[in-house]
Amino acid sequence: MGGVRLVKSNSINDQIRFVKQQSSVDDYLALLKPRVMALAIFTSLCGMILSPFELHPFLFFLSIFCISLGAGASGAINMWFDRDIDKLMERTKKRPIPDGKISPADALGFGVILSLISVITLGLSVNYFAAFLLGFSILFYIFIYTIWLKRKTPQNIVIGGAAGAFPPMIGWACAAGEISLFPIFLFLIIFIWTPPHFWALALYKDTEYSKANVPMMPVVRGQRFTKNQIFIYSILLSICSILPYISNYAGELYLFSAIFLNIYFCYLAYKILKSSDDSKTFFAPKLFKFSILYLYLIFSILVIDSYIL
Repeated sequence: MGGVRLVKSNSINDQIRFVKQQSSVDDYLALLKPRVMALAIFTSLCGMILSPFELHPFLFFLSIFCISLGAGASGAINMWFDRDIDKLMERTKKRPIPDGKISPADALGFGVILSLISVITLGLSVNYFAAFLLGFSILFYIFIYTIWLKRKTPQNIVIGGAAGAFPPMIGWACAAGEISLFPIFLFLIIFIWTPPHFWALALYKDTEYSKANVPMMPVVRGQRFTKNQIFIYSILLSICSILPYISNYAGELYLFSAIFLNIYFCYLAYKILKSSDDSKTFFAPKLFKFSILYLYLIFSILVIDSYIL
């Protein structure tokens, strides 16, 4: 890392070309998908805080470090596998591998090493159950979503979204050494949130996914079917997000906040549902961006509410 070297990159025509590049620290950080990693860090942190058990401050921060390392490592391996289709999409063609800044072999090695470090360190320092969940989530994201589902079925996000829903459970397990009903609810919220979040993106990036031959829902089933599914999942998300209150894990502050957030989420989903196909780019980006804020707020309010309840 940091030296000038020859980097091998593959074109869609299987031609081999060599470009002279210098890998920087920023390139390797980009390989970890920082935005995705930030959400994993945040939700795992919330899981730890919401647990009734407390960790030693050193183990608390070490747990966050291991979870973030594992999330980033799986992102690096995902970029290694998807390097061929990343070159075809505007959104991803500037990633380190297709841009020729990091070789595929270096990216794979980097991801594997970080995965092993994160799981082994978490197991030896915190507890083996949390390490098992972290290892399972990494393997699920790589083998079930990235390698198996992503290029084969429009349900890729529905099933594969489970990988991104594990962090709050892992955070809870770090503190408690086990899981209960509450972290399962946290998992469920993210699991149901994932399809409308990514389908909103796919609605206005459908031509890119089609060009890369990725069977996202709008590409395979069309705009209208996808809009229906977004609305249905938005309703399901509204129901799932109330479960912590119904089960007495959260109080009225969370309830009213969740209702308000869900009303706006469903409003955007409804506007997408009623929009014509040629106006897909208006409300879809709005829902995609708001859905990220939605998840941060839902988990933040859960934590705040836990200190009031």
